[in-house]
This record gives sequence, structure tokens and C-alpha cells, in this order.
Amino acid sequence: MRAEIIDGKMVAKNIRIKLAAAIKKLESERGIKPGLATIIVGSDAASLSYVKNKEKICLETGLNSFSYNLPEDTREGDLIQLIEELNKREDVHGILLQLPLPEHISADRVTSVISPLKDVDCLNPINLGKLFKGQQCLMPCTPKGIIKLLEEYKIEISGKKAAIVGRSSIVGKPAALMLLNKHATVTICHSRTAELKAELMDSDIIISAVGKPGLITDDMVKVGAVVIDAGTSVLNGKLVGDVDFEKVSQKASYITPVPGGVGAMTTTMLIENVLEAAGYHE
Repeated sequence: MRAEIIDGKMVAKNIRIKLAAAIKKLESERGIKPGLATIIVGSDAASLSYVKNKEKICLETGLNSFSYNLPEDTREGDLIQLIEELNKREDVHGILLQLPLPEHISADRVTSVISPLKDVDCLNPINLGKLFKGQQCLMPCTPKGIIKLLEEYKIEISGKKAAIVGRSSIVGKPAALMLLNKHATVTICHSRTAELKAELMDSDIIISAVGKPGLITDDMVKVGAVVIDAGTSVLNGKLVGDVDFEKVSQKASYITPVPGGVGAMTTTMLIENVLEAAGYHE
């Protein structure tokens, strides 16, 4: 069998068309122009690339974009002060703090300052607690994008066994919670999982978010599994995922490519979250 490729780029494009219309409607009917403030501390290449793409999508959908590129040696107190100012600004509806931060800045302290109402990537512990309890909150962008892709392709989640490889607070853990809330049976795998192959072979849905090229091979995937590759690395100048795409696609029923899969959805979900934070609801 040959897997159907989940086209995240196409799904994201269709969603952005609807978001652009909603942003225009919010501005014309209520005089609200949604705005996103993005903060980068330092010069991490991946973060800079993500923000550049984010600004392009903001322009495309009609969203206001405010970018703050702070030097590596920015003091924690100065970063907190900036976030507190953005919390008060009426033209800023979403605040995105790019991680990782320099070692001298505590991510836990700083993310707790972001207003839960403007926390568009679910970094504040209040929103994380709501996510844990299955309550309404601004969902983390990448896991939200993964769920949207599964739903768009009408892939059943309820009652299925799902394995997540990677336990980060950005993708792995929140993705597990979101799948649990949709009634999947979830296993979280990580670097100390003793029998990774056995765990994956028993899974209907596999989500990998590690950033290790070639981690998931075809002998680790059962026939008909759904494979979502949320890992990204640069190998020989090319962006690659965690999954051996060519071989795994011969066994899976559905698979996401890298690039063109999950990554295409992340920024789109960010825009959707800003729109939601600005008070728009369908």
C-alpha cells in the first residue's frame, strides 16, 4: 500500500482564506484590527525563520504584526517589563514569545507573565492547567494544527491507540492531552523509553516531534498506521523530519511530509488564535 499524503500546505491555505475574511469582518463590524506581538531574544536561526514566515502570513490575512528582536544579553526584568506593557496594549491581542530563551532567563517566570487572554501558544501555566482539565483556552499552535489535519482528513481519533514521540511542553505533552480529550488512548515515548519499536508497532496514530532525522523507520510502523511527522531538522542543507518518509509511506495509511505538513499549519493556527483572542467566534 501507499500512504495518502496529508497536504498541510493546502489545508493551511484554505483555512487562511477563511481567517482573512473573518479578520476583515471583525474590523468592519466592530472596528477591531487583530494584532500579534512576537518577541525574540537572541538570534536563533529557526526562530528568526519562523517569525519571518509569520510576518508574511500576517500580511496575507490582514493581521497587524509587531516584532521585537531583543539582544542575547537582554535582562529578564526588561523582558518581563516589555510583556507587561504588551499585556496592556489594546492593539495587541496576542503575544508570542519565541523559545528557547537564553540560559540566564527563566522561561517559567517569563511565560507566567503573559496574559492568559493573549497567550496564543498556550505557554502560561493557567492555560496549560485549562488544557489539562479539558477546559476552553487558547490551544498550543502545533498540536492544534495536528488535530486539525486529522479532522480534515476524517481520521478517527476516538478509541484509537496513539503514540507520541517527544515530551516537550510545546508539542509532545499538549498533543497528548488534546488526543486524550478526544478519547484516544495515549502513550508518550521519549529518550528513555525501553522498547520504542514495540510501542509504535502497537499504535494506530504516531506523532513524532523530536528533531532527529531518520528516527522513525518502516520496521517501527504497523501497516495502516497514521504517521504525523512534527519533527524538523536541517540535514545537508535541507529541512527534514523524524520519519523515513519514503519507506514509511509504503506502510502507513496517511503520512505528513516535511516540509509541507505540520509546519504549514503552525503559523495558521497562530493567526486563528489571535483572531479568537480578539473576540471573534464563528
